[in-house]
Amino acid sequence: MAYGERNVLGGVLDECGTEPMTGFYRDGCCTSGPEDRGSHTICAVMTTEFLEHQQGVGNDLLTPRPEWRFPGLRPGDRWCVVAVRWLQAQRDGMAAPVVLSATHERALDVVPLQLLQAYAADVPDDPSSLL
Repeated sequence: MAYGERNVLGGVLDECGTEPMTGFYRDGCCTSGPEDRGSHTICAVMTTEFLEHQQGVGNDLLTPRPEWRFPGLRPGDRWCVVAVRWLQAQRDGMAAPVVLSATHERALDVVPLQLLQAYAADVPDDPSSLL
């Protein structure tokens, strides 16, 4: 949990993933700040289709890059992805499922809430917020 940081549903930002350790700051959360120019704010559950799509558009999430503390991803991993990259994949029909409670509110600067909700992998405490 990232205290003081909010998710797209208005609640406290939940952890996205620690196996592998994700986040722009490698803190397990999709926290964002001025250094995060790419807006690594969407907590996505990796799928084969999404990973292959990203590799095809020049964003290789499969190959480990130890110099960036990047382990390489596999289907099922939860990872904080760049909002514009997720939107690009969605437009190409390859969007990964989204964990709303762990997606930073800054993602809404790029992707409308209704679109994120359409790909929700989690159900919030109040499911009516998905309507």
